[in-house]
Amino acid sequence: MPRNAWRVTAAAALAAALLSTAACSDDGEGGQPKADGTEPVKPLKWGDCDAPTPAQGSGPVPPKDWQCATLDVPLDYADPGGKTVPIALIRAKARDQKNRLGSLVFNFGGPGGSGIATLPGAAKEYEALRARYDLVSFDPRGVGGSDPVLCQNDKQLDQYTAQDASPETPEQEKAFIENIRKYQEACEKNSAELLPHVGTENAARDLDRIRQALGDEKLNYFGISYGTELGGVYAHLFPKNVGRAVFDAVVDPTKTAEGSALGQAKGFQLALDNFAQDCVDRGDECRLQGSTPKEIEAGIIKLQKSLAAKPIPGIGDRMLTETQATNGIAQALYSQELWPLLEQGLDEAEGGQGQLLMALSDAINGRDQQGRYSNIGAANTAINCVDDKERYTLEQTKAKLAEFRAASPVFGDLLGWAMMSCTGWPVAGTWETPDVSAPGSDPILVIGNTGDPATPYEGARNMVERLGPGVGVELTYKGEGHGAYNSGDPCVQEAVNTYLLDGKTPKAGTVCTASPDATGTPVAPEDPAGA
Repeated sequence: MPRNAWRVTAAAALAAALLSTAACSDDGEGGQPKADGTEPVKPLKWGDCDAPTPAQGSGPVPPKDWQCATLDVPLDYADPGGKTVPIALIRAKARDQKNRLGSLVFNFGGPGGSGIATLPGAAKEYEALRARYDLVSFDPRGVGGSDPVLCQNDKQLDQYTAQDASPETPEQEKAFIENIRKYQEACEKNSAELLPHVGTENAARDLDRIRQALGDEKLNYFGISYGTELGGVYAHLFPKNVGRAVFDAVVDPTKTAEGSALGQAKGFQLALDNFAQDCVDRGDECRLQGSTPKEIEAGIIKLQKSLAAKPIPGIGDRMLTETQATNGIAQALYSQELWPLLEQGLDEAEGGQGQLLMALSDAINGRDQQGRYSNIGAANTAINCVDDKERYTLEQTKAKLAEFRAASPVFGDLLGWAMMSCTGWPVAGTWETPDVSAPGSDPILVIGNTGDPATPYEGARNMVERLGPGVGVELTYKGEGHGAYNSGDPCVQEAVNTYLLDGKTPKAGTVCTASPDATGTPVAPEDPAGA
């Protein structure tokens, strides 16, 4: 995948944390008379929710106090009266209806993550916000319950996700390129009409129609991961419609596809360094061999090479390959809470058992325990490839591998080769970098995490600069994992809740530091670079 070889999604980390984890009827309300330059938006008809489908990632039926609805939007905004795409939505009403502030719309990232499947499971983290907001999320066009992009079937995806995605010989290179070609042909065969229209700009236009259908004058928004890029593009297109908005785990709007992939290589390597240091600090409690972080990482590299030569037993009759193991390691670095699973999985794999690393790999690839894949991989590729202009040749990719390997001996190869994911894609890309300038927008709280592997910290500062003067308000979290609010840090949560509930932003440059003795009180603004 070009912009993000590993999907930038809060949902991915949630799925791994739960390794052991819509239909509608009536209740019309909300709605505004007109959409921006298109047909009027009809009020939503809310009804009971079904369990998430396999395309959404499966899971239990949402609680009875949750409701679902569908909003039809134009497939092509240049032809607003033509074909439509159904956008699936879900909500939980505010508990204090008398003091309700409106709706708070979430996008948990990806691109390709299902908000329908994610929000109910994550809702406890946002209970303070539900006091006065309806919590709302949705499946963007091409995702889950919103006319999902379809590519290969489950059996084919088992083979595709097990392939050698960091080839070393001409024969392996040929097989890698052929696998990409077959995958793209399947996407075009099954979703040709949809592919040109699943980009972020169209999703942002859908977001404004969602705002109107909810009956909100302005969009109150919580974007996480790729959701920050979607939010930035929305703010650029509709700056006067931005209400109280939070961007957490920020995608860097200044990075090209290549720059983003290289940033991820550095980010995941930093997270792995921190994981290894933690293991060393625990002494004999650590199950991995090595008295320094570099020695532990040398053991991981040795395991990768061993798996490249000979896979080991995984789950069922599947064998754990080098690519799957690397994906599993990356998945576990999304949250510090998953570090014990990573330690256990690496220890077991060194002993010849790959079940746990394969389970982590399945989580990042959207595969459930019944062998069914969500469409997160297909949607991620389709959205990234229609967004990003770059198409890298084999020669260009190979020329960059040394730089990627220098950035990360563990992840560099896989992330470098992933730049070819859009080479040959049947739809042209849109931009080198997204325009997120938003003059006239209300303040947007932008949160960067210094230890974030998937969206490196500097992206937050670059987002603030690109949003423009008086719009972005930067908050830094010195912690680990992907995102800040969902870390549970009281300082971050207080700052976010105070803004969303009371309209008061923290002082620009405020820093929250994760520690066992954290009081939740922000420290004075400082320059956290290099922290």
